[in-house]
Amino acid sequence: MYYRTYSDYLKTKYGEKVYKLPVNLPISCPNRMNGMGGCTFCADVGTGFEAMAAEISVTEQLERTKEKISKRYKANKFIAYFQNYTNTFMSFERFQTYMMEAAQVTDIVEISISTRPDCIKREYLDFLFALKKDTKINIHFELGLQTVNYHTLKQINRGHGLGEFIQAVLMIQRYGFTICTHMILNLPGDTLDDAIEGAKFLSALEIDIVKLHSLYLPKNSQLYTQYINGTITLCSKEEYLERLTEFLAYLSPEMVVERLFSRVPEEYAGFSNWGTSWWKLRDEFEELMKKKNYTQGCRFHYLNGAALNRWELE
Repeated sequence: MYYRTYSDYLKTKYGEKVYKLPVNLPISCPNRMNGMGGCTFCADVGTGFEAMAAEISVTEQLERTKEKISKRYKANKFIAYFQNYTNTFMSFERFQTYMMEAAQVTDIVEISISTRPDCIKREYLDFLFALKKDTKINIHFELGLQTVNYHTLKQINRGHGLGEFIQAVLMIQRYGFTICTHMILNLPGDTLDDAIEGAKFLSALEIDIVKLHSLYLPKNSQLYTQYINGTITLCSKEEYLERLTEFLAYLSPEMVVERLFSRVPEEYAGFSNWGTSWWKLRDEFEELMKKKNYTQGCRFHYLNGAALNRWELE
C-alpha cells in the first residue's frame, strides 16, 4: 500500500466498514455573505451534490439515507456528515439543535462537521465535548485550507489566512477531536514547492487526516470564467501527479489520506480531472509511486531537530 487509507483507518477504529450519511442544512458561508461572492472555485450549490434538500429535517435525511445504504451494503455503523457550506456558521442554539438531532439517530458512531477555520468558537467546542461524553459519539472536523500559499489564498478569495487555520487546529486539538484538512494541489499560482510545503505544514501541526482534491471548476464559478477567458492556466495532469506523489512522500506516515482526486458529477463541472476518470488517474498515480519507489512518509525526515540529526556535534 502506497499510503494510509481512510477506509482502513475507519475499519481499525470501529471494527467494520463505516459509511457516511451526508446532511444538507439551510445555511450559507460567511465568505458568501460579505458581498465578495465566496471562494472563486465554489459553485452556488456548494459541495453537497449527493445530499438531500436542506428543507428536509436532519433526522429524515439520516434515516432515509441510512435505510438505503443498510439494504445495499448490510452496513451497521454510520457517520452523520454535515458536508455542505459552513456548518458552524449559525447561531449556537441552532447548532445545538442540529447536532443533538443527529446524535439521537441510532447507529451513528461519529458526527463529522465541515467548516471553515474562521468559524471555530470555544462555546461550540465545549458543547460538542459534552455531547461526546454523554452519547459516546465521536466528533470529527473537516477544515478547508486548500493551500499554504497565502498569495493563492488571497487570489481565490478564501477570506482567511494561515493564522486562522493554525488557531482553529490548536483549539480543536485541545478537545481531542479528529481533524481532516482539505487541500487542492493544483490551484492556479501554486507550484510543486507549495505542495511539498503543504505536506510539511500539516505534518508539523499533527493533523489526523488529509483529503486531497484535484481542482475542478463548476460551470458557474468565478474560476471557471477566468479559465474560459484565459486569465488563468491550470497545470497538466502529469504535473498534478508529480505534486501528489511528492506531497505524500513528505507527509507524516501517521496521517490518514482520505482522497487523492476530486469526484464530481459531470453536469456540474466545466473542468474536472483533465477529462480522465478518477480510477485511471489512480492507476497512473500508483505507477508513478512504484517508479519512484515511494511510499507515504519516505521523505518525512525534516522535523524533530533534523539539522542536529545530520551532524555529530561535540
